[in-house]
Amino acid sequence: MEGQKEVLADTPYGQVEVTTGSLDGQEVMFLSRHGRQHVLPPHAVNYRGNIWALRALGARKIIATAAVGSLSPSLLPGDLVLPDQFLDFTKKREGTFYQGGEGVLHVDMTEPYCPEIRNIILQSASELQLKVQAQGVYVCTEGPRFETPAEIRMFHQWGGDMVGMTGVPEVVLAREGGLCYASIALVTNMAAGIADHPLSHAEVAAMTKSLGKTLAALLGRTLKNLGMERNCSCARAAKEAGKF
Repeated sequence: MEGQKEVLADTPYGQVEVTTGSLDGQEVMFLSRHGRQHVLPPHAVNYRGNIWALRALGARKIIATAAVGSLSPSLLPGDLVLPDQFLDFTKKREGTFYQGGEGVLHVDMTEPYCPEIRNIILQSASELQLKVQAQGVYVCTEGPRFETPAEIRMFHQWGGDMVGMTGVPEVVLAREGGLCYASIALVTNMAAGIADHPLSHAEVAAMTKSLGKTLAALLGRTLKNLGMERNCSCARAAKEAGKF
């Protein structure tokens, strides 16, 4: 990013630090959901503040990244996947901007992830000759602990393909805010009971780092192809309540 600037955005949920700048002449923003030094565990991330800040600063499209464990032999460490559905097993997180008193919104989640952004990511991957799996069900757990083998078996039986700890309520809040949202999932490990060894954060971090250049290339090409127009239904999803 050129012309990088650190901005502290005030939101109803506290201040949020966002890096702004430009890439190939296009304005972009970067936000680290765990904090700059990765100090926030998944259940303590300020999801509402993060989405509010990005929208207030002018963002209308979000491409998130997520480290995930595989629930299936068809997904191996090092693979990239675009989730198209999710299963929510979080417990304590504030999952909506609408807490009562300011209206109620039953937001539609038939297509949780923006189909336009997902298609552009796939197009960009093809241009770079990168293999990206086009679909997958993302299971979000509360964390910060890893899952048990029994939980992993259940998630797989219920249709899950990958498991992570940060994708929900992020994707829901983005839809409530009328933002387009897609996620690139990085398979960092086989989940508990499938892996032949105990899981560790170090393993996840090492695989994430090894995928850094590939991910950066894919994000860069996607941003070039993305454009500002929006022909999807994401922007209309929150009109029912009118908060945004």
